[in-house]
Amino acid sequence: MATCEVCGNDYWLAFEVRTMSGDVHTFDSFECAAHKLAPVCEHCGVRIIGHGVEVSGRFFCCAHCARAVEGERGAEIRDAVGARPA
Repeated sequence: MATCEVCGNDYWLAFEVRTMSGDVHTFDSFECAAHKLAPVCEHCGVRIIGHGVEVSGRFFCCAHCARAVEGERGAEIRDAVGARPA
């Protein structure tokens, strides 16, 4: 069995997540994995579980939050899955 690094639960169905940097994390649920690994919106502070929006290396949960922070560039930001502002 393996122990979840977030909640400490020792669970026989625990799983590992390997990040691009090579780090390995052990979790007992997707909830714990999201709590530890999901980025946080720079405007409202929620965990970004869905697609989110990335602008100039900054992460936001939605286009509304990105527009609120990005000023002039905000006019270019649209809510569209997979879209990436120039």
